[in-house]
Amino acid sequence: MDLLTDFMAAGFTEYEAKVYLALLRENPATGYQLGKSAGIPRSMVYEALGRLHVRGAILKSNEQKTTLYRPLPPDVLLNRYEQERHRLIQNLRDNLRALYTAPDEDRIWSISGRGSVLSYVAQMIQEAQVEILLVLADPELDSLRAEIMAACDRDISVSTLLTGQGELNCGRVTRHPPLESKLQELVDILVVVVDNHQALIASTEPEVTATITNNRHLVLIARQFVWMELFTQRIYAQLGAELLSQLDVEDRRIFESFSRMAKKGAE
Repeated sequence: MDLLTDFMAAGFTEYEAKVYLALLRENPATGYQLGKSAGIPRSMVYEALGRLHVRGAILKSNEQKTTLYRPLPPDVLLNRYEQERHRLIQNLRDNLRALYTAPDEDRIWSISGRGSVLSYVAQMIQEAQVEILLVLADPELDSLRAEIMAACDRDISVSTLLTGQGELNCGRVTRHPPLESKLQELVDILVVVVDNHQALIASTEPEVTATITNNRHLVLIARQFVWMELFTQRIYAQLGAELLSQLDVEDRRIFESFSRMAKKGAE
């Protein structure tokens, strides 16, 4: 978004935003000057100036023959708006929490949008009490790294299966073989299981959509899937040449792709 669009997103009208931005470039200025520089009708300029003055976004000085205007410094204006928005959000958070009851039931829910899904996952991680199991590709790892590290700092048991090239120094981490990730279609998958109580499974391409459930049977299946994948990769890492030679061709190809990735990571 451009500067005008961003400023309007903060709650200003188009004319208010244009007048304030014009004042930043040239001040002090009269309403007539602002109408010309902002490219809006004079009547709209004075209406916008009046609203901006009431909102405390500009200052004015009544001279003998005219009125001059200058903007409130951007840092002062934005700091005030940031504080007001923070108070608003905090009040909403407290009041909405008082209204909200999260039923512990077996339904399967869906959620869409990358931001919404990652926010939900971040909340799951933050509320974890005992255990978190994860399957993460690189983009999701980058987005959730702070929450995951904070969970480790709280002594939560964190086990992560990485399907990309990223690194994570937190809890038990295993890297999934790239070839097997493609074969199992895990490249664009996000799985989160928290406290053996809630599971989220999301596809991240082409659009992010997720399924969320507290159903104990489905949560158990999701947890078992991640646990078995972690266990399998740990066993792969311990296979020697003799055991490797006994694998069939397809299994050997998968293991060799894992070995190459492990070697690359060591370098």
